[in-house]
Amino acid sequence: MALGWSEIRSRATTFAYEWQDTEGYEKGQSQTFWNEFFEVFGISRKRVATFEERSKKGSGNDGFVDMLWKGVLLIEQKSTGKDLEKAYQQARDYFSGLSDDELPRFILVCDFKRFHLYDIMRGSNVLFSLHELPSKVELFGFMIGTPFEKPTESEKVSIVAAEKMAKLHDSLKEINYTGQELEQYLVRLLFCLFADHTSIFEKSTFHELISNTKSDGSDLAETLANLFECLNAPIEKRLKIEDKLSAFPYVNGALFAERLPMAAFDENMRKILLESCAFDWGHITPSIFGSLFQVAMSDEQRREMGAHYTEESNILKVINPLFMDELNSEFEQIKNNAKKLEIFHNKLANLKFIDPACGTGNFLIIAYRELRRLEFKVLEARFPKNAQLSMGGATAYAKIDVDHHLGSL
Repeated sequence: MALGWSEIRSRATTFAYEWQDTEGYEKGQSQTFWNEFFEVFGISRKRVATFEERSKKGSGNDGFVDMLWKGVLLIEQKSTGKDLEKAYQQARDYFSGLSDDELPRFILVCDFKRFHLYDIMRGSNVLFSLHELPSKVELFGFMIGTPFEKPTESEKVSIVAAEKMAKLHDSLKEINYTGQELEQYLVRLLFCLFADHTSIFEKSTFHELISNTKSDGSDLAETLANLFECLNAPIEKRLKIEDKLSAFPYVNGALFAERLPMAAFDENMRKILLESCAFDWGHITPSIFGSLFQVAMSDEQRREMGAHYTEESNILKVINPLFMDELNSEFEQIKNNAKKLEIFHNKLANLKFIDPACGTGNFLIIAYRELRRLEFKVLEARFPKNAQLSMGGATAYAKIDVDHHLGSL
């Protein structure tokens, strides 16, 4: 009979206590550690998973997976204090040697004192200590038969979008566009993609700009460099000429302030960027930004830039009770009163939010998105017979401004 969560937490507490003072060694103690870990959940490891499963690495050489539960979980174990980021990359390297039905949904890397669990399908990950295990056991619901949640359509698109941007990141890195300049370049591209679908830019202006570059990509880097310079210039300080960049707004906050070295694009890189433009980034899960940066940056860079992110589900647990629940409730009470709706709309437009340690900005992005969703409900209630609202015309009536969402690393 499956164990309940109360019993599992009790077992996890015992497990954490018994291993807390152990100096873990990968070869000498790994199998005992994981056999006992599985027992926390009332599972005999021998029944579901194997140690030292042979698999081809990406290089073509033979390797041995520390532990594999086919189709479910791959574990890569290291001695205490070893680099878990390298362990994760090593775990991913085994994927090329696994068949489709063997590919795991989850990767777990561990050094006896820390656990880092990755959900490949959702693109999310959680890092926690051995001491925290009792409070984190529900992350391992898949081990006791809790059905996997199928990703939403938004999450499916997000995964594909992340893969596209990761390919572009790798292509730039291959031509020696590296380090913090590469990360900042990628942040700017992500911002432009997001802005193109969320009324920060006029819809599809960025997509159109990229589409009008040469098919071989030879002028794309120059086009982007000119765009970045334009976005950093207040409207009143720009040259009074009409050109393909005049439709883009000024973006404050220093995102485009630094002049970056010009990159270089080829036909394939241009194609990847155009394919990325085709996604509706207004519906893409914002945690894509955090997961991309986490994967792309080294541990040292993440510490320097504060690029640690919180998953969307946890962000909603904060912003909903903090202000969104109250705002949604207020809307429901006045949605049939035209005068009160107008006052409420103006109230939304004047709200300001600040995250003084925003990292990748997920709190601000999701807060902005949720407010815009509420604003659209307000517009539908205020202008019920306006067919343009359902045809992309809501921008003309929108009042919520991204400039009211402020952040600092």
